[in-house]
This record gives sequence, structure tokens and C-alpha cells, in this order.
Amino acid sequence: MPAMSAYVARMSTTPEPIFLMIAPNGEHDWVADPARATPFPTVREATRLALRLPSRFKAFGLLRRCEG
Repeated sequence: MPAMSAYVARMSTTPEPIFLMIAPNGEHDWVADPARATPFPTVREATRLALRLPSRFKAFGLLRRCEG
């Protein structure tokens, strides 16, 4: 089974999640557009990073939607 790419996401005040974008300088920012978010090669990698973020974010790994 091939690995599925993923994002780090968290819930916001809207019903849709927001996504983590990591800038080239390493700064983190939350964006609503998944096209601007930083993709991770696997759900495992996304989840690992999500669990290392402060607990107030309640972040999680989220599979990227397959277009096709």
C-alpha cells in the first residue's frame, strides 16, 4: 500500500480546519488554504509534528484529498 501524503491541521472557529505552513526560515503559520500548507510525505510524519506542537493547538495529521 503506498504512503499517503498529509497536512498538519487544527480546528478553528469555522467548521473547516486550518493548515500548518512552515516558512523556509522555519517559522510556523496557520493558513485556511490547503494549497499554501506544507505537505508531509506520510500521515505518520504529519502526526509526529502535530504532537510536538503546543497542546493549545490540538493539531492532528490529516490526509491530503486525492484529486482525480
